[in-house]
Amino acid sequence: MIGIISDTHDNVPNIKKAVEIFKKNKVEFVIHAGDIIAPVSVNYFEGLKMKFVFGNCDGDRLMIEEKVRNIGGEHHGRTMELKFKGKKLGVFHGDDILMNDKMMNAGYDYYIHGHTHFPEDKKQGNTRVLCPGGHYMGDPKEQNKVILLDVAKDKVVFVDVV
Repeated sequence: MIGIISDTHDNVPNIKKAVEIFKKNKVEFVIHAGDIIAPVSVNYFEGLKMKFVFGNCDGDRLMIEEKVRNIGGEHHGRTMELKFKGKKLGVFHGDDILMNDKMMNAGYDYYIHGHTHFPEDKKQGNTRVLCPGGHYMGDPKEQNKVILLDVAKDKVVFVDVV
């Protein structure tokens, strides 16, 4: 099981709740699809196996990468590709429309993005496109979600962060 979160925007209460959801569900790792914002927010993910990409609003990128290393996580820059249980996943924040389209049509089994702050689960050809929603302080509560993804069963569960 993979945990997916994006656009946390320094919302510490929601980050803490999301971390508890991921721990309770014993995810193997968590993908953060960008816009963590301040380097200090990375610390709240300690104890989880984390994989990050940058979003368009992320601040001090060198310090973010250092904090990610300090918690034993991985930072993949702007885009990430990985294989997990025989499935190909692509991750990009989603803030560049051309790159977003390229990633959506690159032959991944799953394409994960953030940026819109709107929960999304749709098919684009053979690719399942997922966005977990957002946690910006002004976002409606119904958009404050994370995803639990079981690639073996192709099962996507949106969990409210309340």
